[in-house]
Amino acid sequence: MFEAKDFFDLGLKFHGHKCPAMPLGLKAACAAMNALGVERSKDKELMLLAETADNHAMGCFVDGLMTVTGCTYGKSNIKKLYYGKMAFTLIDTKSKKAVRVSLKPKFVDKMLTESPFIAERKKGIPPQDVDPKITDPLIEKVLNLKEEDFLDISPVFDYDFKKIPGVMEADFCDVCGEAVYIDKLKFIDGKQVCIPCSDKIAQK
Repeated sequence: MFEAKDFFDLGLKFHGHKCPAMPLGLKAACAAMNALGVERSKDKELMLLAETADNHAMGCFVDGLMTVTGCTYGKSNIKKLYYGKMAFTLIDTKSKKAVRVSLKPKFVDKMLTESPFIAERKKGIPPQDVDPKITDPLIEKVLNLKEEDFLDISPVFDYDFKKIPGVMEADFCDVCGEAVYIDKLKFIDGKQVCIPCSDKIAQK
């Protein structure tokens, strides 16, 4: 069984600062892993579809998800859907089974409107500068939350996952000379060019 407390030190080192949202991600990810009965992803055994976006108050949630699941941007087995929701779907690519986990709406509302940590953040105080007397008790509270008090966990469902082969070949941009994986080369006026160089050509 996956337990969030077992991942907290790793998550904190990876994430960089103390806050309530990262351990919320740890807790939610553990719930998803236990529901699917899977192991941490070493390669692309798992795929995670995060419904979060950028620059919103609890974006640190995603670092907790990555810490537990082993889904990372480097392995290309996590994607942001930019829905602006505190939710995600975890997919077992081998069994083609998945589970969707979301934070309960009332829980999110309470955090955003009543949390002293969020109140400090709204003042423009960086997360690492929020008084530990505020942050530490909130983290401890999060790590001891019962799943039913803050998570909605779907039944495990079938997911028609289609594996995309990795691109193993690169060539060179005829304009800047840099190496580019061949699926991202564009062909303009008889030249093969990278995306930034193609944009510059289009602007001329």
